[in-house]
Amino acid sequence: MAASSDDPSPTDGEGDKIPVSRVKRRRHRPLKVANQIPQRRRKEIEKALEEPGSTPKKWSRSSDWKSHRIGRKLVKPGTIRQIEFDLMDIEIGESWPIPITVVHGTRPGPIVTIIGAIHGNELIGPLALTYLQSANIMGEGMAIDPSSVAGTIRIIPIVNMPGYRRSTRYMSDGRDLNRFFPGKENSNTTSRVAHRLWSELFSTSDHIIDLHTAALGRTNMPQVRANLANRLSNRSARAFGIELILDSEGPKGSLRRISDESGISCITYEGGGSDESDPESIQVALYGILNVLRGLKMIPGYPSRPRFRLLASGSVWIRSDYGGLLDVLAPAGSFVEEGEVVATVSDPENPGQMMDVKSPTQGLMICSATHPFVTTGTPIGHLIPITKAVKTVQRRLDEEGLLVLSGTDGEPPWREDEEIEDISVEGVWEGGSPDAEWGDNLRAAAEEEADEA
Repeated sequence: MAASSDDPSPTDGEGDKIPVSRVKRRRHRPLKVANQIPQRRRKEIEKALEEPGSTPKKWSRSSDWKSHRIGRKLVKPGTIRQIEFDLMDIEIGESWPIPITVVHGTRPGPIVTIIGAIHGNELIGPLALTYLQSANIMGEGMAIDPSSVAGTIRIIPIVNMPGYRRSTRYMSDGRDLNRFFPGKENSNTTSRVAHRLWSELFSTSDHIIDLHTAALGRTNMPQVRANLANRLSNRSARAFGIELILDSEGPKGSLRRISDESGISCITYEGGGSDESDPESIQVALYGILNVLRGLKMIPGYPSRPRFRLLASGSVWIRSDYGGLLDVLAPAGSFVEEGEVVATVSDPENPGQMMDVKSPTQGLMICSATHPFVTTGTPIGHLIPITKAVKTVQRRLDEEGLLVLSGTDGEPPWREDEEIEDISVEGVWEGGSPDAEWGDNLRAAAEEEADEA
Protein backbone atom coordinates (compact mmCIF):
# COMPACT_ATOMS: atom_id res chain seq x y z
CA MET A 1 0.00 0.00 0.00
CA ALA A 2 1.40 3.40 -0.92
CA ALA A 3 1.99 5.88 1.89
CA SER A 4 -0.45 8.80 2.16
CA SER A 5 0.61 12.33 1.42
CA ASP A 6 0.64 13.00 5.17
CA ASP A 7 3.02 10.10 5.81
CA PRO A 8 6.61 11.41 5.99
CA SER A 9 8.12 7.93 5.62
CA PRO A 10 10.16 7.50 2.43
CA THR A 11 8.93 5.05 -0.21
CA ASP A 12 10.60 3.09 -2.95
CA GLY A 13 9.75 3.28 -6.64
CA GLU A 14 6.86 0.84 -6.20
CA GLY A 15 5.22 2.87 -3.43
CA ASP A 16 6.21 0.53 -0.58
CA LYS A 17 7.16 2.21 2.66
CA ILE A 18 10.84 1.90 3.59
CA PRO A 19 11.34 1.33 7.35
CA VAL A 20 12.83 4.37 9.02
CA SER A 21 16.40 3.74 10.17
CA ARG A 22 17.73 4.68 13.58
CA VAL A 23 19.24 8.12 14.13
CA LYS A 24 22.36 8.42 12.01
CA ARG A 25 25.58 9.73 13.54
CA ARG A 26 28.49 10.37 11.21
CA ARG A 27 31.88 8.85 11.77
CA HIS A 28 34.68 11.40 11.60
CA ARG A 29 37.61 9.09 10.98
CA PRO A 30 38.20 7.24 7.68
CA LEU A 31 37.19 3.59 7.59
CA LYS A 32 39.60 0.97 6.32
CA VAL A 33 37.82 -1.98 4.77
CA ALA A 34 39.37 -4.72 2.66
CA ASN A 35 36.82 -4.81 -0.16
CA GLN A 36 38.27 -7.13 -2.75
CA ILE A 37 37.89 -10.90 -2.84
CA PRO A 38 41.23 -12.40 -3.85
CA GLN A 39 41.13 -13.22 -7.55
CA ARG A 40 41.99 -16.88 -6.86
CA ARG A 41 39.01 -17.25 -4.52
CA ARG A 42 36.63 -15.57 -6.95
CA LYS A 43 37.66 -17.96 -9.72
CA GLU A 44 37.19 -20.99 -7.43
CA ILE A 45 33.60 -19.98 -6.58
CA GLU A 46 32.72 -19.21 -10.20
CA LYS A 47 34.16 -22.56 -11.30
CA ALA A 48 32.12 -24.40 -8.65
CA LEU A 49 28.86 -22.97 -10.00
CA GLU A 50 29.81 -23.72 -13.60
CA GLU A 51 30.68 -27.39 -13.02
CA PRO A 52 27.87 -29.62 -14.29
CA GLY A 53 26.26 -31.90 -11.74
CA SER A 54 25.40 -35.54 -12.36
CA THR A 55 23.39 -38.09 -10.43
CA PRO A 56 25.53 -40.96 -9.10
CA LYS A 57 24.62 -44.34 -10.56
CA LYS A 58 24.03 -45.75 -7.07
CA TRP A 59 21.02 -43.38 -6.73
CA SER A 60 19.30 -44.58 -9.89
CA ARG A 61 16.03 -46.50 -9.62
CA SER A 62 17.64 -49.47 -11.35
CA SER A 63 20.26 -49.91 -8.61
CA ASP A 64 19.98 -52.60 -5.96
CA TRP A 65 18.54 -50.73 -2.97
CA LYS A 66 19.37 -52.63 0.23
CA SER A 67 19.14 -52.12 3.97
CA HIS A 68 21.23 -49.32 5.46
CA ARG A 69 24.01 -50.46 7.78
CA ILE A 70 25.57 -48.64 10.74
CA GLY A 71 28.04 -50.93 12.45
CA ARG A 72 26.23 -54.23 13.00
CA LYS A 73 22.76 -52.73 12.80
CA LEU A 74 20.57 -52.74 9.70
CA VAL A 75 17.67 -50.46 8.75
CA LYS A 76 15.28 -51.85 6.13
CA PRO A 77 14.00 -49.72 3.22
CA GLY A 78 10.87 -47.75 4.02
CA THR A 79 11.42 -47.79 7.80
CA ILE A 80 12.53 -45.56 10.68
CA ARG A 81 14.82 -47.02 13.30
CA GLN A 82 16.46 -45.55 16.39
CA ILE A 83 19.83 -47.03 17.25
CA GLU A 84 22.73 -46.29 19.58
CA PHE A 85 26.28 -45.67 18.38
CA ASP A 86 29.22 -45.84 20.81
CA LEU A 87 31.71 -42.98 20.59
CA MET A 88 34.32 -45.33 22.04
CA ASP A 89 34.65 -49.01 21.13
CA ILE A 90 36.01 -50.37 24.41
CA GLU A 91 35.61 -53.44 26.61
CA ILE A 92 35.34 -51.66 29.99
CA GLY A 93 34.56 -48.06 30.93
CA GLU A 94 32.19 -45.45 29.50
CA SER A 95 31.56 -45.92 25.77
CA TRP A 96 29.35 -42.78 25.49
CA PRO A 97 26.49 -44.12 23.34
CA ILE A 98 24.71 -41.47 21.26
CA PRO A 99 21.21 -41.82 19.75
CA ILE A 100 20.81 -41.93 15.97
CA THR A 101 17.51 -41.94 14.10
CA VAL A 102 17.75 -43.46 10.62
CA VAL A 103 15.06 -42.85 8.01
CA HIS A 104 15.82 -45.27 5.19
CA GLY A 105 13.69 -44.52 2.15
CA THR A 106 12.08 -46.89 -0.29
CA ARG A 107 14.04 -45.51 -3.24
CA PRO A 108 17.76 -44.91 -3.91
CA GLY A 109 19.21 -41.51 -3.10
CA PRO A 110 21.88 -39.67 -1.13
CA ILE A 111 22.86 -40.23 2.49
CA VAL A 112 22.32 -37.04 4.50
CA THR A 113 23.65 -36.84 8.05
CA ILE A 114 22.23 -34.06 10.24
CA ILE A 115 23.97 -33.40 13.55
CA GLY A 116 23.78 -31.21 16.63
CA ALA A 117 25.89 -30.57 19.73
CA ILE A 118 29.31 -31.38 18.34
CA HIS A 119 29.97 -28.71 20.98
CA GLY A 120 28.20 -30.03 24.06
CA ASN A 121 26.70 -26.77 25.31
CA GLU A 122 25.23 -25.67 21.95
CA LEU A 123 21.60 -26.65 22.38
CA ILE A 124 19.83 -25.25 19.30
CA GLY A 125 20.82 -28.37 17.33
CA PRO A 126 19.50 -30.92 19.85
CA LEU A 127 16.24 -28.98 20.20
CA ALA A 128 15.72 -28.54 16.44
CA LEU A 129 16.50 -32.20 15.72
CA THR A 130 14.17 -33.36 18.50
CA TYR A 131 11.36 -31.33 16.91
CA LEU A 132 12.33 -32.69 13.47
CA GLN A 133 11.51 -36.17 14.78
CA SER A 134 8.14 -35.15 16.22
CA ALA A 135 4.92 -36.72 14.97
CA ASN A 136 3.89 -33.60 13.03
CA ILE A 137 7.03 -33.71 10.85
CA MET A 138 8.13 -37.35 10.71
CA GLY A 139 5.90 -40.33 10.05
CA GLU A 140 3.21 -41.58 7.71
CA GLY A 141 1.73 -38.75 5.66
CA MET A 142 4.11 -36.18 7.14
CA ALA A 143 6.94 -34.16 5.54
CA ILE A 144 9.43 -36.95 6.26
CA ASP A 145 7.53 -40.12 5.39
CA PRO A 146 9.84 -43.16 4.97
CA SER A 147 7.53 -44.56 2.29
CA SER A 148 8.20 -41.53 0.08
CA VAL A 149 11.82 -40.76 1.03
CA ALA A 150 14.55 -41.24 -1.58
CA GLY A 151 17.86 -42.05 0.07
CA THR A 152 18.73 -42.10 3.75
CA ILE A 153 18.42 -39.45 6.46
CA ARG A 154 20.52 -39.92 9.61
CA ILE A 155 19.69 -37.63 12.53
CA ILE A 156 22.12 -37.28 15.46
CA PRO A 157 20.82 -34.67 17.96
CA ILE A 158 23.84 -34.98 20.29
CA VAL A 159 27.29 -35.84 18.97
CA ASN A 160 29.42 -34.75 21.92
CA MET A 161 27.60 -36.66 24.66
CA PRO A 162 30.34 -36.16 27.33
CA GLY A 163 30.28 -32.39 26.78
CA TYR A 164 26.48 -32.29 26.67
CA ARG A 165 26.15 -34.06 30.00
CA ARG A 166 28.63 -31.66 31.60
CA SER A 167 27.18 -28.56 29.87
CA THR A 168 30.52 -27.72 28.28
CA ARG A 169 31.73 -27.09 24.76
CA TYR A 170 34.59 -29.56 25.08
CA MET A 171 35.15 -33.29 25.31
CA SER A 172 36.01 -35.04 28.57
CA ASP A 173 39.73 -34.27 28.11
CA GLY A 174 39.07 -30.54 27.61
CA ARG A 175 39.61 -30.53 23.84
CA ASP A 176 37.38 -29.19 21.07
CA LEU A 177 36.03 -32.14 19.06
CA ASN A 178 35.48 -29.92 16.03
CA ARG A 179 39.21 -29.24 15.71
CA PHE A 180 40.39 -32.87 15.55
CA PHE A 181 38.84 -34.36 12.40
CA PRO A 182 39.55 -36.79 10.82
CA GLY A 183 41.15 -37.91 14.08
CA LYS A 184 43.67 -40.60 14.94
CA GLU A 185 42.94 -44.10 16.20
CA ASN A 186 45.78 -44.16 18.78
CA SER A 187 45.97 -40.51 19.88
CA ASN A 188 44.21 -38.58 22.69
CA THR A 189 40.58 -39.20 23.67
CA THR A 190 39.08 -36.46 21.48
CA SER A 191 41.12 -37.53 18.47
CA ARG A 192 39.98 -41.14 18.92
CA VAL A 193 36.33 -40.11 19.05
CA ALA A 194 36.80 -37.92 15.97
CA HIS A 195 38.39 -40.85 14.14
CA ARG A 196 35.54 -43.21 14.99
CA LEU A 197 32.87 -40.68 14.01
CA TRP A 198 34.61 -39.87 10.76
CA SER A 199 35.38 -43.42 9.68
CA GLU A 200 32.02 -44.94 10.71
CA LEU A 201 29.52 -42.13 10.02
CA PHE A 202 30.66 -38.91 8.40
CA SER A 203 32.89 -40.30 5.66
CA THR A 204 30.00 -42.47 4.44
CA SER A 205 27.73 -39.43 4.00
CA ASP A 206 27.01 -37.58 0.77
CA HIS A 207 25.80 -34.44 2.56
CA ILE A 208 26.24 -33.19 6.14
CA ILE A 209 24.25 -30.46 7.91
CA ASP A 210 26.04 -29.40 11.10
CA LEU A 211 23.98 -27.30 13.56
CA HIS A 212 25.81 -24.87 15.86
CA THR A 213 25.41 -21.77 18.02
CA ALA A 214 27.85 -19.06 18.95
CA ALA A 215 30.31 -19.86 21.73
CA LEU A 216 29.91 -18.54 25.27
CA GLY A 217 29.79 -14.77 25.57
CA ARG A 218 28.05 -13.99 22.29
CA THR A 219 25.04 -14.81 20.11
CA ASN A 220 24.68 -15.36 16.37
CA MET A 221 22.04 -14.20 13.95
CA PRO A 222 20.89 -17.33 12.04
CA GLN A 223 23.33 -17.92 9.17
CA VAL A 224 24.87 -20.64 7.03
CA ARG A 225 28.60 -21.11 6.52
CA ALA A 226 29.98 -23.04 3.58
CA ASN A 227 32.94 -23.33 1.28
CA LEU A 228 31.30 -21.83 -1.80
CA ALA A 229 34.13 -23.14 -3.95
CA ASN A 230 32.77 -26.64 -3.28
CA ARG A 231 29.96 -27.10 -5.83
CA LEU A 232 27.83 -29.39 -3.67
CA SER A 233 28.28 -27.34 -0.49
CA ASN A 234 27.47 -24.18 -2.45
CA ARG A 235 24.18 -25.62 -3.66
CA SER A 236 23.23 -26.96 -0.23
CA ALA A 237 23.93 -23.57 1.34
CA ARG A 238 21.66 -21.85 -1.17
CA ALA A 239 18.99 -24.53 -0.79
CA PHE A 240 18.86 -23.93 2.98
CA GLY A 241 16.71 -20.89 2.21
CA ILE A 242 18.36 -18.35 4.49
CA GLU A 243 19.34 -14.73 3.87
CA LEU A 244 22.93 -14.88 5.13
CA ILE A 245 25.64 -17.19 3.73
CA LEU A 246 29.26 -16.79 4.82
CA ASP A 247 31.91 -18.14 2.48
CA SER A 248 34.72 -19.78 4.44
CA GLU A 249 36.67 -23.04 4.37
CA GLY A 250 36.24 -23.72 8.09
CA PRO A 251 38.93 -23.97 10.78
CA LYS A 252 41.68 -26.56 10.52
CA GLY A 253 40.45 -29.88 11.90
CA SER A 254 36.78 -28.93 11.62
CA LEU A 255 34.24 -31.40 10.24
CA ARG A 256 33.28 -28.97 7.48
CA ARG A 257 36.83 -28.52 6.26
CA ILE A 258 37.77 -32.19 6.19
CA SER A 259 34.42 -33.07 4.55
CA ASP A 260 34.97 -30.56 1.76
CA GLU A 261 38.49 -31.88 1.23
CA SER A 262 37.02 -35.40 0.96
CA GLY A 263 34.42 -34.41 -1.64
CA ILE A 264 31.49 -34.45 0.80
CA SER A 265 29.03 -31.55 0.92
CA CYS A 266 28.99 -29.98 4.38
CA ILE A 267 27.31 -26.80 5.58
CA THR A 268 27.30 -25.29 9.05
CA TYR A 269 24.21 -23.58 10.47
CA GLU A 270 24.80 -21.03 13.23
CA GLY A 271 22.03 -19.50 15.32
CA GLY A 272 21.67 -18.22 18.88
CA GLY A 273 24.12 -18.72 21.71
CA SER A 274 25.43 -21.47 24.00
CA ASP A 275 23.40 -22.75 26.94
CA GLU A 276 20.21 -21.17 25.67
CA SER A 277 17.10 -21.93 23.66
CA ASP A 278 16.26 -19.47 20.89
CA PRO A 279 12.88 -20.22 19.25
CA GLU A 280 13.65 -18.20 16.12
CA SER A 281 16.95 -20.00 15.52
CA ILE A 282 15.24 -23.37 16.03
CA GLN A 283 12.46 -22.53 13.59
CA VAL A 284 14.91 -21.31 10.91
CA ALA A 285 16.95 -24.52 11.36
CA LEU A 286 13.87 -26.70 10.86
CA TYR A 287 12.82 -24.88 7.69
CA GLY A 288 16.40 -25.02 6.42
CA ILE A 289 16.79 -28.77 6.92
CA LEU A 290 13.51 -29.49 5.13
CA ASN A 291 14.55 -27.10 2.34
CA VAL A 292 17.80 -28.98 1.78
CA LEU A 293 16.02 -32.36 1.75
CA ARG A 294 13.51 -31.00 -0.79
CA GLY A 295 16.29 -29.47 -2.83
CA LEU A 296 17.98 -32.88 -3.01
CA LYS A 297 14.61 -34.38 -4.02
CA MET A 298 14.70 -36.72 -1.04
CA ILE A 299 11.26 -35.66 0.19
CA PRO A 300 8.30 -34.25 -1.78
CA GLY A 301 7.81 -30.54 -2.27
CA TYR A 302 9.76 -27.49 -3.34
CA PRO A 303 12.27 -25.64 -1.13
CA SER A 304 11.27 -22.19 0.05
CA ARG A 305 13.63 -19.35 -0.77
CA PRO A 306 14.29 -15.91 0.76
CA ARG A 307 13.74 -12.64 -1.06
CA PHE A 308 17.48 -12.06 -1.17
CA ARG A 309 20.78 -13.64 -0.16
CA LEU A 310 23.81 -11.92 1.33
CA LEU A 311 26.84 -13.84 0.07
CA ALA A 312 29.59 -12.59 2.37
CA SER A 313 33.33 -13.10 1.98
CA GLY A 314 34.39 -10.51 4.55
CA SER A 315 33.29 -8.41 7.50
CA VAL A 316 34.01 -5.48 9.81
CA TRP A 317 34.62 -5.76 13.56
CA ILE A 318 33.20 -3.39 16.15
CA ARG A 319 35.48 -3.14 19.18
CA SER A 320 35.37 -1.40 22.50
CA ASP A 321 37.94 1.32 23.04
CA TYR A 322 37.13 1.26 26.75
CA GLY A 323 37.13 -1.11 29.71
CA GLY A 324 34.15 -1.80 31.93
CA LEU A 325 30.66 -3.25 31.62
CA LEU A 326 28.99 -3.57 28.22
CA ASP A 327 25.36 -2.80 27.37
CA VAL A 328 24.51 -3.83 23.79
CA LEU A 329 21.86 -1.64 22.14
CA ALA A 330 21.92 -3.27 18.67
CA PRO A 331 21.73 -7.07 19.07
CA ALA A 332 22.59 -9.65 16.43
CA GLY A 333 20.29 -9.26 13.44
CA SER A 334 20.18 -5.45 13.65
CA PHE A 335 20.70 -3.26 10.59
CA VAL A 336 22.83 -0.35 11.77
CA GLU A 337 23.93 2.91 10.22
CA GLU A 338 27.42 4.37 10.08
CA GLY A 339 28.14 6.20 13.34
CA GLU A 340 25.14 4.70 15.15
CA VAL A 341 25.59 3.96 18.86
CA VAL A 342 25.42 0.16 19.07
CA ALA A 343 26.55 -0.24 22.69
CA THR A 344 27.66 1.65 25.77
CA VAL A 345 30.45 0.91 28.25
CA SER A 346 30.29 2.04 31.87
CA ASP A 347 32.69 1.58 34.77
CA PRO A 348 31.17 0.88 38.21
CA GLU A 349 34.48 1.91 39.76
CA ASN A 350 33.97 5.38 38.28
CA PRO A 351 30.21 6.01 38.64
CA GLY A 352 28.58 8.47 36.28
CA GLN A 353 30.87 7.82 33.30
CA MET A 354 29.46 6.15 30.21
CA MET A 355 31.09 5.85 26.80
CA ASP A 356 29.43 5.15 23.45
CA VAL A 357 30.55 2.48 20.99
CA LYS A 358 29.63 3.40 17.42
CA SER A 359 29.34 1.39 14.25
CA PRO A 360 32.15 2.14 11.78
CA THR A 361 29.91 1.54 8.77
CA GLN A 362 26.41 0.66 7.59
CA GLY A 363 25.57 -3.00 7.69
CA LEU A 364 24.03 -6.02 9.37
CA MET A 365 25.10 -7.18 12.82
CA ILE A 366 25.58 -10.94 12.43
CA CYS A 367 26.95 -11.59 15.93
CA SER A 368 27.03 -9.58 19.14
CA ALA A 369 28.67 -9.99 22.52
CA THR A 370 26.56 -11.04 25.51
CA HIS A 371 29.29 -11.15 28.16
CA PRO A 372 29.29 -7.76 29.94
CA PHE A 373 32.99 -7.52 30.85
CA VAL A 374 35.13 -5.81 28.21
CA THR A 375 38.59 -4.32 27.95
CA THR A 376 39.99 -2.03 25.29
CA GLY A 377 40.11 -3.92 22.01
CA THR A 378 37.47 -6.50 22.96
CA PRO A 379 35.19 -7.29 19.98
CA ILE A 380 31.57 -6.55 20.80
CA GLY A 381 30.00 -6.90 17.36
CA HIS A 382 30.59 -8.57 14.00
CA LEU A 383 29.22 -6.60 11.06
CA ILE A 384 28.59 -7.42 7.41
CA PRO A 385 28.97 -4.08 5.57
CA ILE A 386 26.13 -3.45 3.13
CA THR A 387 26.55 -0.89 0.38
CA LYS A 388 24.57 -2.62 -2.39
CA ALA A 389 20.82 -3.23 -2.54
CA VAL A 390 20.30 -1.40 0.76
CA LYS A 391 16.59 -0.86 0.09
CA THR A 392 16.12 -4.57 -0.57
CA VAL A 393 17.44 -5.34 2.92
CA GLN A 394 15.57 -2.48 4.58
CA ARG A 395 12.22 -3.75 3.30
CA ARG A 396 12.68 -6.82 5.52
CA LEU A 397 13.36 -4.91 8.75
CA ASP A 398 10.88 -4.79 11.60
CA GLU A 399 10.06 -1.67 13.58
CA GLU A 400 13.12 -2.17 15.79
CA GLY A 401 15.46 -2.43 12.80
CA LEU A 402 15.94 -6.21 13.05
CA LEU A 403 16.01 -8.35 9.90
CA VAL A 404 12.90 -10.53 9.61
CA LEU A 405 14.29 -13.87 8.46
CA SER A 406 12.58 -16.12 5.96
CA GLY A 407 10.32 -18.51 7.83
CA THR A 408 10.02 -16.50 11.05
CA ASP A 409 6.94 -14.59 9.88
CA GLY A 410 4.95 -17.59 8.66
CA GLU A 411 5.35 -20.35 6.11
CA PRO A 412 7.93 -19.07 3.61
CA PRO A 413 6.77 -19.02 -0.02
CA TRP A 414 8.23 -20.96 -2.93
CA ARG A 415 10.17 -18.85 -5.42
CA GLU A 416 12.10 -19.49 -8.58
CA ASP A 417 15.82 -19.18 -7.92
CA GLU A 418 16.01 -16.51 -10.62
CA GLU A 419 13.69 -14.30 -8.53
CA ILE A 420 16.20 -14.07 -5.67
CA GLU A 421 18.54 -11.11 -5.51
CA ASP A 422 22.07 -12.25 -4.65
CA ILE A 423 23.94 -9.45 -2.88
CA SER A 424 27.71 -9.90 -2.88
CA VAL A 425 29.55 -8.60 0.19
CA GLU A 426 33.20 -8.60 -0.76
CA GLY A 427 36.15 -8.58 1.60
CA VAL A 428 38.30 -10.86 3.73
CA TRP A 429 37.88 -12.54 7.11
CA GLU A 430 40.23 -10.96 9.62
CA GLY A 431 42.31 -13.74 11.18
CA GLY A 432 41.32 -16.12 8.37
CA SER A 433 37.84 -17.20 9.51
CA PRO A 434 34.54 -15.55 10.57
CA ASP A 435 35.10 -16.31 14.26
CA ALA A 436 38.87 -15.80 14.50
CA GLU A 437 38.74 -12.41 16.21
CA TRP A 438 36.47 -13.69 18.96
CA GLY A 439 39.47 -15.68 20.18
CA ASP A 440 38.23 -19.23 19.47
CA ASN A 441 41.35 -19.94 17.46
CA LEU A 442 43.67 -19.23 20.39
CA ARG A 443 42.68 -22.31 22.39
CA ALA A 444 42.63 -24.46 19.25
CA ALA A 445 46.16 -23.34 18.41
CA ALA A 446 47.35 -24.15 21.94
CA GLU A 447 45.75 -27.60 21.75
CA GLU A 448 47.39 -28.24 18.41
CA GLU A 449 50.82 -27.30 19.73
CA ALA A 450 50.35 -29.48 22.83
CA ASP A 451 49.21 -32.41 20.71
CA GLU A 452 52.21 -32.12 18.40
CA ALA A 453 54.55 -31.90 21.41
